[in-house]
Amino acid sequence: MPIDEPAPTPGLRERKKDRTRQQLRACAAQLFADRGFADTTVAEIAACANVSTRTFFRYFDSKEDLLLPDGIELFTAVEQALAQRPSDEPPLDAVYNALLAAAALFQSTSLTALTHPLDGTEQLIAARMIQVFAEFEERLTRLVLDRLPPETPDADLHASVVAGAALGTVRAILRTQRSRRAAGTHRPAVLLPQAFEILRQIGHTAP
Repeated sequence: MPIDEPAPTPGLRERKKDRTRQQLRACAAQLFADRGFADTTVAEIAACANVSTRTFFRYFDSKEDLLLPDGIELFTAVEQALAQRPSDEPPLDAVYNALLAAAALFQSTSLTALTHPLDGTEQLIAARMIQVFAEFEERLTRLVLDRLPPETPDADLHASVVAGAALGTVRAILRTQRSRRAAGTHRPAVLLPQAFEILRQIGHTAP
């Protein structure tokens, strides 16, 4: 029977909170995939993670929140991966490789639910995703700007275009995967490489 969390020492408390949060996300991802979003309840997610529903609501306001990636974790992963890219790597390539590395860490999380039809929650999730991506786009723009050589013409515009194009490509991937699933034509695949190749081709053919 699910129980409320005990009150461990402060150091252990933070680690336990992280594990519980990750377990709730993993359970939600699996249940959403198996049963669909609408037919999965908060109580079922909590039971899967072996916590009470009251504990669930300490971490998330609703099950809709579990359809979104953990912004802090995901964006931190992108930022860390970008910081490890070679300083002379072209900005768009650096962002692409950082996104690819970060995405690999979230393959088994509720982020995968974003590619499924969302049973009437499409507008809600779309609105939240717009906000999430807008906030990260500003951060990514600053990170790209820091990588540009000082003599780069219109460096602020350059950085903004790279960040916007990269995250716009990610949004396009999510929309494509959802529409393919709805049409029954989805095939499991990592679309990020194909999408960025299309982006590069568009850049090469632009006037």
